[in-house]
Amino acid sequence: MIIYRGLNDIQPLTNAVVTSGTFDGVHRGHQTILARLTEVAKASGGESVLITYWPHPRTVVSNDSQNLKLLTTLDEKIELLDQAGVEHLVIIPFTRSFSQLTSEEYIRQILLEKIGTKKLVIGYDHRFGRDREGGFEYIKAHQSEYGFEVEEIPRQDVEAVGVSSSKIRAALNEGHVHTANLFLGRAYTLTGTIVKGRQLGRTIGFPTANMQVDDPAKLIPANGVYAVEVDYAGQLHKGMLNIGFRPTVAGTNQTIETYIFDFDKDIYGEHLTLKFREFLRPEQKFDGLPALVAQLKQDEETARATLANGQV
Repeated sequence: MIIYRGLNDIQPLTNAVVTSGTFDGVHRGHQTILARLTEVAKASGGESVLITYWPHPRTVVSNDSQNLKLLTTLDEKIELLDQAGVEHLVIIPFTRSFSQLTSEEYIRQILLEKIGTKKLVIGYDHRFGRDREGGFEYIKAHQSEYGFEVEEIPRQDVEAVGVSSSKIRAALNEGHVHTANLFLGRAYTLTGTIVKGRQLGRTIGFPTANMQVDDPAKLIPANGVYAVEVDYAGQLHKGMLNIGFRPTVAGTNQTIETYIFDFDKDIYGEHLTLKFREFLRPEQKFDGLPALVAQLKQDEETARATLANGQV
């Protein structure tokens, strides 16, 4: 996949088959569009092009920008789009001035002049341009003038999947990891650096890796205990994760702490990726450390059984 970080370096292609959107999560609904994009490009002997935006448009134009958390970092999105077979990825810096482009300006300046679009494939009810004024019907009515075709993914195809980034965010915020993973078509992930914490876990037989997430805009699922897989240095380990404030030991800050099963390495300063497999229980306050340790032993048994039996 060729990546263009902005519009300056891209040259018009001879047969560009294009789609556009934020594609946060690259979920099953997005995958329907990407599959059709690739199919059309191959059938016409063209090259597939995806236009996306960074940062997320809502963080620039919306009043609730501070509350928006993303399902994928930019690096994660790039990797997923590459895996989906996209040949050209155009990442447009989303600014307030860019948000003021009319649909006509967007079509002529970007789709035509910069990319040389020959066919546009868009999802049902996709909108673009200032105030989301442009859409399928507008382009369809003017496609002979613009010199490219437009295809809209049928409503029934999109609604049959029944997935949206908003639904996935809502599921994760409730701890419904299994539902989120079904919508994503893969496990939800968090990637970060291992930092030193209070190291209390070592004293009670559950040493944990305390993660600092790389991107503060990344959505952290609901507080609680999870069964997870841990990708460290290309190897997959099993473990259990606690997200929360550790009320039993008077914690004051939210932490992301993973107990990696059958693992004994010093990994401070290194990167891990957590793959969420199942929500086990909410975070709770226990009546002292002995009660906490007893519960952690039960959590470990449940997590090991869940991961071993493939109940994810």
